[in-house]
Amino acid sequence: MPHFHASVQVSLRPSVLDPAGEATRAAAGRLGVAGVTRLRIGKAIEVEIEAPDKATAQQQLEFLSERLLANPVIENWTLDLIETAAGPVA
Repeated sequence: MPHFHASVQVSLRPSVLDPAGEATRAAAGRLGVAGVTRLRIGKAIEVEIEAPDKATAQQQLEFLSERLLANPVIENWTLDLIETAAGPVA
């Protein structure tokens, strides 16, 4: 069965406040890094999945992203999917 590698990027919606991002932006200034005007923190999720074809893998990963990996009320997500050689990528 084909193997696929997916990268799901989850970020807060633009209208949602990001206290962790703001605290990190302020800390960058305290460390002497000037000019950081905006900093938002998200999460990156790497998934290896077996599926009969790319369309099925895409469908399953979209379902996971919407229901498990991201909170659709406050987060957006994007998905990059590629077919890999047999077996998981190290």
